[in-house]
Amino acid sequence: SRGSVSAWQRRLGRKLRELVGEIPSRTKRPPLRTRTLWRQERATGTIEKVRFTAEPGAEVCAYVCLPKGVEAPYDFFICLQGHSTGAHVSIAVDREDEFKKIRPDSGDRAFGLECMKRGIAALCIEQRCFGLRREQVQKRRWDHGCVDATMHALMLGRTMIGERVFDIDRGIDYLASRGDCNMKTLGVMGNSGGGTASLFSAALLPRVKLAMPSCFFCTFRDSIMSIGHCVDNYVPNILLWAEMADVMGLFAPKPVVLVAGQRDPIFPIAGVRKAFRQLKKIYRAERAANRCHLVVGSGGHRFYAKAAWPVMQRELKRLKSGR
Repeated sequence: SRGSVSAWQRRLGRKLRELVGEIPSRTKRPPLRTRTLWRQERATGTIEKVRFTAEPGAEVCAYVCLPKGVEAPYDFFICLQGHSTGAHVSIAVDREDEFKKIRPDSGDRAFGLECMKRGIAALCIEQRCFGLRREQVQKRRWDHGCVDATMHALMLGRTMIGERVFDIDRGIDYLASRGDCNMKTLGVMGNSGGGTASLFSAALLPRVKLAMPSCFFCTFRDSIMSIGHCVDNYVPNILLWAEMADVMGLFAPKPVVLVAGQRDPIFPIAGVRKAFRQLKKIYRAERAANRCHLVVGSGGHRFYAKAAWPVMQRELKRLKSGR
């Protein structure tokens, strides 16, 4: 009921932070030590590659995409790829030769370019154990590089989800240090494993103001508890405390656009709709039901830019107008 949501969010938020593992406070973080590696011009704006320190032993690579013809401060979205070849997909370049353009991904995952086309800036982060941060030393026994990194995190009392959320929080530290980011309109988005990280970062990081997770939101029961998934999707003990709608409900009443595929084989649409009904109850209790959206594409496990972005742009416009 209205009035009880914020108290429930505080209780569950504390527990969720405990479950995903330590996210160091801003007073206990090392300097970012940001370096710009290269810069290139595109028809839609400027792209530069940066590197900054998340914590000792963890360096984050990211592409900063600034749209042409737009004045600072920019509306920024943090963009996250899932189990792909890496963040280079977000700007449609070859991973090994970043000055070689490739055809944009058919699943609408060129997030950085899509943001720039819409006058939105992007910070496209390379997530831990993906792309340039994949395992390249230890002999691999698994199909996906996330297995070793996730198991190492568990041995350290952490989770891969928690570590990725921390990298996103450090990305927000970096954006704040630039001075050209509108911190009041900061969004996060991603598909698949990027949808996972965007959902949990929305739930855990107060500086995130808009969220657009794709191809992850469902019930835990109908997705990762019923269908084989990569180990980086799991948080020990979470089902003793929350279903996925509860986790996303920590973001209420802020605007969320959830994206799903009608024929997604690993996040079944029936479970997605069930979770959305649960989430809608939380938003309704906050009198914000009209800030909670579900966009369903006709295909499978991918992002749906033409369907999702207009909904998000309306929410962005509303947020900027203060309505």
